[in-house]
Amino acid sequence: MLIGLIAPPWLPVPPVRYGGIELVIDGLARGLMTAGHDVLLAVPAGSTCPVPQIPGLPAHNPSRMGCTVVEIPYTLSAYAALKEVDVIHDHTVAGPLCVRPPGGTPVVTTNHGPFNADLNPIYAEMSRQGVGVIAISHHQASTARNVEITAVIHHGIDVADVPVGDGNGGYACTLGRMAPSKGIREAVLIAREAGVPLRIAAKMREPLERQYYEECVRPLLGGDIEYLGELNAAEKYQLMGGAFALLNPIQWAEPFGLVMIEALACGTPVIATTSGSAPEIITNGDTGFVRRELPALADVLTRAQDLDRTRCREKAVTCFSTSRMVADHLQLYRRLLQVGREDRDDRFLEEAAAPVPVVRARMPRQPVLRRPAVPSRLAT
Repeated sequence: MLIGLIAPPWLPVPPVRYGGIELVIDGLARGLMTAGHDVLLAVPAGSTCPVPQIPGLPAHNPSRMGCTVVEIPYTLSAYAALKEVDVIHDHTVAGPLCVRPPGGTPVVTTNHGPFNADLNPIYAEMSRQGVGVIAISHHQASTARNVEITAVIHHGIDVADVPVGDGNGGYACTLGRMAPSKGIREAVLIAREAGVPLRIAAKMREPLERQYYEECVRPLLGGDIEYLGELNAAEKYQLMGGAFALLNPIQWAEPFGLVMIEALACGTPVIATTSGSAPEIITNGDTGFVRRELPALADVLTRAQDLDRTRCREKAVTCFSTSRMVADHLQLYRRLLQVGREDRDDRFLEEAAAPVPVVRARMPRQPVLRRPAVPSRLAT
């Protein structure tokens, strides 16, 4: 199977630092190749994913993230280069509505964000036009309105590449973006309430992220609460592996939450709110604790030290590996191709069974020979 993958134009694949979508696409592309399939990858120029890439696309442009005037020309170029593939998996928002590939090539897209008032109408229109829509958690899928969800596929990571930590660092950690939805401030308050040292690693590049840090997080730092900045992959796994728990008090309905399965791969239990997908990822009392209220998270935070880190790693291997993610996508791609073949066969049979219209040749009228009129004065 020849599979075309389209990544968003905002960050390189894989990302240098923060970038969950790009990390997933990188793992999917490499995993499909390992499974014996051919992949053609549309990514910003300069990406280092070791998979054949479409040449000539522009470099990544995080400063204009979300701008349709950037995304649409990028996806038009990507689709033009994917004319010969068997299936297209588009991870952009604008792409599936901009282009219809020739020959009925199946198109499927993954919604990496929420199904909210802004995105629901967009994905509803995609599903009406025959584009398959993948949700990344059952909770996310439950929030879709007028959207036909083709499949729910949890993310996966290369667990074998993640080192297992011993959790003996004597601290909890929290990772994400420096944003209210990620609950960085709440993590600090919970750690202080529980009397636990906390290490914070978070992306902080955008003006709103800096504002949130200055107003809500920085005043709480000091003592056992430390902000480390934004970390690369190796630094991130070292931090997680040394932590006895990942503290993840998210304040919104997280569609998935890649950081949670990264922690599990390190052997680190996760303490999280019940928002979004967390209950699908964390087995309460086994690989972490899930609680609705923040005070309850403070009560169970120190109990994470008693959980079996081997169980956390096993959960990552069995449920959240790249190989599982790839197998789920391949099953979906094959189903879409089969449906496409059946549709084409049905159209052929309908055309073959339709009554053949009788075409009656229109014969030219024969000329009518008329005797010329005789002038009255010559009549006898």
